[in-house]
Amino acid sequence: MNKNPEQSGKPRTRWAVIGINLLLMAAVGLALGWLALTWLDFWTDHEKVEIVPDVRNQSYESAVMQLENQGFTVEITDSVYDTKARPGYVVDQNPRVNTKVKPGRLIYLTINAVNPKMITLPRLTDISSRQARAILEGLGIKNVSEEEVISEFEGLVLGATYKGHRLTTGARVPINAAIILQVGSGIDPFAPSADSLMNEDTEPTAEHYDLF
Repeated sequence: MNKNPEQSGKPRTRWAVIGINLLLMAAVGLALGWLALTWLDFWTDHEKVEIVPDVRNQSYESAVMQLENQGFTVEITDSVYDTKARPGYVVDQNPRVNTKVKPGRLIYLTINAVNPKMITLPRLTDISSRQARAILEGLGIKNVSEEEVISEFEGLVLGATYKGHRLTTGARVPINAAIILQVGSGIDPFAPSADSLMNEDTEPTAEHYDLF
């Protein structure tokens, strides 16, 4: 029994339509993907970079002007106090010099403070001079010296001064302050001296009584 040519051609036509639809869907998908990537590149400025300039050793105002003129945004991230740098000038930056970044990148600046950082002092008395030094250096105070005062407690800190003023717990001083620790000498101020003991033990002579 012979098949009707029209009936045998229907499956082929159906598969052809399905194949064409699949090809069209794939083509549309590829087109949409290409458009999405193109839009993403445009949105993120793909392949567009800026070179971060060197603004160190510039005043903060000058550095901000230069960076903003190149399209960057600026933020102070920290401040330090360095006697070797000029107050109000940039001492560090992030990202580093010559780094390639996207346009409009945020640049962080570290500025040398106009005034030194202030430190609140803890209790420094009734501890050893070594401990007191360690505490002060841990707070960032490096200029520490000692002066010996008469006391039976050798090596014990009895006080501290700054510019001639006695410091108490909770006092605030600049981080570059020159602190003088008053350290006990180990000599009892109430103990009799060797000269006085010798005078007490010496028997009086004729010269002492001036008999002649």
